[in-house]
Amino acid sequence: MVGTNFEKQPCVYILTSRNRKVLYIGVTSQLKQRVWQHKHKVSAGFTAKYNVCDLVYYELFGSMKEAIEREKQLKRWRRSWKDELIVSMNPRWDDLYESL
Repeated sequence: MVGTNFEKQPCVYILTSRNRKVLYIGVTSQLKQRVWQHKHKVSAGFTAKYNVCDLVYYELFGSMKEAIEREKQLKRWRRSWKDELIVSMNPRWDDLYESL
């Protein structure tokens, strides 16, 4: 997905903490900007409180409606399924932010 234009591209993303114990699933149309906000703790909330800022997974969609539906689906998944999904795209759980 390198070289993809993330300006106004609906997507679902998964962030994790450094120790990989906490996952956060979100939806946005501006992935790079949104992850930057998480990394810099722009808003007080879950990701700031638990230091969840490493982008380990994302999926792009044609519409925000599709992205929101996928976000809801992923939030219902078991943790083990989410881990498998992340590994399928990012086996080493690298922070993908710099590659955006």
